[in-house]
Amino acid sequence: MEKGTLIEFRLQGERLLAVAERPEGKKDWIVVDGKGQSHKIRPQRVEYTVSGNSYEPTDIPSFIEEIQPYLDPSNLEIAWEILVEEGESVTPEQMAELLFSDRSPALCYAAHTLLCQDKIYFKKKGDNYEPRSLNQVEEIKHQLEVEEQKNREKSEFIAHIQQALARETVEWTDSDRSRLEVIEKVVLEPDSNSRLAQEILALAGRASAPGSAFELLVDIGWWSKHENLFLRRSSYPVNFPKKVLEVAQSWLQSPPNDFDSDRLDLTHLKVYTIDDESTEEIDDGLSIEYLGEERSPRLWIHIADPSRIVDPGDELDLEARRRSTSLYLPTGMISMFPTELATGPMSLVQGQVCAALSFGVILSESGAVEEYCIHSTLIKPTYRLTYEDVDEMLELGVLKEPEIAELAKQAKRRREWRKAQGSIQIQMPESTIKVREDEEITIELLDISQSRQLVAEMMILAGEVAGSYGKEHNLPLPFRGQPQPELPPDEELSLLPAGPVRFCALRRCMPRSEMGITPVRHASLGLDSYIQVTSPIRRYTDLLAHFQIKAHLKDDPLPFSSEELQEILFSVTTSAYEATLVERQTNRYWGLEYLRRNADRSWQVLVLRWLREDDNLGLILLEDLGLELPHRFERSVALGDRLEVQVTRADPHRDEIRFREVASTEIQSTAS
Repeated sequence: MEKGTLIEFRLQGERLLAVAERPEGKKDWIVVDGKGQSHKIRPQRVEYTVSGNSYEPTDIPSFIEEIQPYLDPSNLEIAWEILVEEGESVTPEQMAELLFSDRSPALCYAAHTLLCQDKIYFKKKGDNYEPRSLNQVEEIKHQLEVEEQKNREKSEFIAHIQQALARETVEWTDSDRSRLEVIEKVVLEPDSNSRLAQEILALAGRASAPGSAFELLVDIGWWSKHENLFLRRSSYPVNFPKKVLEVAQSWLQSPPNDFDSDRLDLTHLKVYTIDDESTEEIDDGLSIEYLGEERSPRLWIHIADPSRIVDPGDELDLEARRRSTSLYLPTGMISMFPTELATGPMSLVQGQVCAALSFGVILSESGAVEEYCIHSTLIKPTYRLTYEDVDEMLELGVLKEPEIAELAKQAKRRREWRKAQGSIQIQMPESTIKVREDEEITIELLDISQSRQLVAEMMILAGEVAGSYGKEHNLPLPFRGQPQPELPPDEELSLLPAGPVRFCALRRCMPRSEMGITPVRHASLGLDSYIQVTSPIRRYTDLLAHFQIKAHLKDDPLPFSSEELQEILFSVTTSAYEATLVERQTNRYWGLEYLRRNADRSWQVLVLRWLREDDNLGLILLEDLGLELPHRFERSVALGDRLEVQVTRADPHRDEIRFREVASTEIQSTAS
């Protein structure tokens, strides 16, 4: 270099023009940039030398200004189209000649600037630049478009986040949704906090933590503050696939003919459906058929027949199998079948002729099954009753409906018979939690009423009949059993207070029920074989039983072999267990939320059992709510003791609850 030479070099990756000032030692030069700052560089760092005149550092700004009009990247595309056919490489000077028909120092530097900034058309090879191939250019352009689209989507996402935080209406795009799903994953799977999630949260101005991610999703209205994280973490599908909904709509619009042409017509019988008032899937009804004064009446347990609509292996069947059960949450039901079908043509609707699978049973004086039959039937539900309706009818002795009293009498006989067979009857307080759309929570304690026992006994009876039929004909069916538990000795149980404390001790000894394709005893029911068949609209194993039993009744081949049924049962029972867990966790969440909102109230509790007696940690029952929760006692208590407690801390999201015992003086003070 010589003094006054205008050169380009890179400083921390940035291209910089400077003028050579003087040598520094044997190898270095001092150069001065356009701002008057000196830099010591070696000649090897020079990337371009502007030929021609001698320059001063003060000339650099005007030199840069001179070349600006020529820095249009589109010019390179024209040059590339000319050069790519011949595959010739060019120097900046040749490019200046091609582009501008001029090789002046400024225009040669302009050509150099275009070439070294270009990422599409040319690549550097030594001191020259050679044109990329057509395929390479197209691929690079595509990549740049993709990157540009990503940047555009990222900017839109941040803008939408800001709009949502400002409580403005936002139309979220598919790109937004994919980013929000990444943030969801931070909450649902804290260990999977990816770099992308961290970047998105940082763009939204939030810390990279599950709590911050949850707050953001709530703040923008994507989630509610009571979002059901248990459901979201599960594999249970909330929405139905489009294809399943299309099949459902097609059936509703054009119902096909019933292939069970030989259904037994029982539409002359009076049919009672008995459920909670809020129940929408009506899947069982009861009848009494009088056979004369000298014979016991025949009990009919009518079960809704969704196999009228669903075929093994079709879209509806496979979706129901995937779900395994309807999900009953405080915030509402998520049906195993599309709701329009489940609550419409699948249900036993009052006043309509409905397809059913009916179990006819005559009981002996002792309550044992003396005679039974199973038929595909047509019925016409007469009355839709609530449990409260039936209790009132039994209490008042309504003469116009003697069937209700007869059903209650037969149910009581069955209960006594099962007790004689060794059934283990545990009656713990139960409650239902419901959350309205305005998020008001109600907790209703369920009475162990005569009507509920009536319905329960009839459903168990149908299950026994189905089990007997399967056992008699050696059919592969979803049999449910329970191993015989090792119960505490009577002397030990008698030391415990009667009621929930004693029932709780028994419950702890009960092994989990099991499901298989061969008959096995069900210990707590006191039955040698048992199959759940009474809820085929909301429990998939019941539907499986219907498929198999109905096929056998018609002498058709069974839809599922033993091996196929066993495989399906394994999958379905796993899914059903997960669904049950979601229900329990969700109920517990809303129970804790209810207590959090009512922290100023005191609750009477019963000491149920010890969790760790050495640590004074026990399980208490809030008797007004039917909730069982842990509590650490500050004084000595005994099982069965009743105390008053008040909530000191409740955090449903962390599943935390703390109580303090309310002293009797506080209770008296509050009362006065």
